[in-house]
Amino acid sequence: MGYYLTDGIYLKWSTFVKTISSPQGHKRKLFAKTQEMSRKDVELAFGVLQARFTIVRGPARFFYSETLQDIMKACVILHNMIVEDERDVNKAVEVDYEPIDDNPTIQLSREHTNEFTEFIETHQCIQDREIHDQLQLDLIEHLWQLQGEL
Repeated sequence: MGYYLTDGIYLKWSTFVKTISSPQGHKRKLFAKTQEMSRKDVELAFGVLQARFTIVRGPARFFYSETLQDIMKACVILHNMIVEDERDVNKAVEVDYEPIDDNPTIQLSREHTNEFTEFIETHQCIQDREIHDQLQLDLIEHLWQLQGEL
């Protein structure tokens, strides 16, 4: 399962790695500083992609992770190609981005499939606070070990 770098307003779910509001000790201070810097970088990059590609602005909970990876890679590649092309032209270009569809059509099914059962189990795992705490501790230790290697 992947995780998101978040600030303090998010719940203690296993997929959210929150910053430490008042870090005590060198390990926790390093973690808080690195987490906050990385989160800001991701927010900036993601904001650029959201402004350019409608698919990035929409909900992603029901996509397979492989599909999400492909979508994000494609958007990053297309963005870089556009930036390179605009740089070559050396002139201002007005871009008409795709409009946001505020009312997407979703088809619902009442069948309990294996995929639905797996989705429910994953959702319950996501809400596990113990996994959240352990992930944060593991990341603090991992970052501290990386720092020691440098």
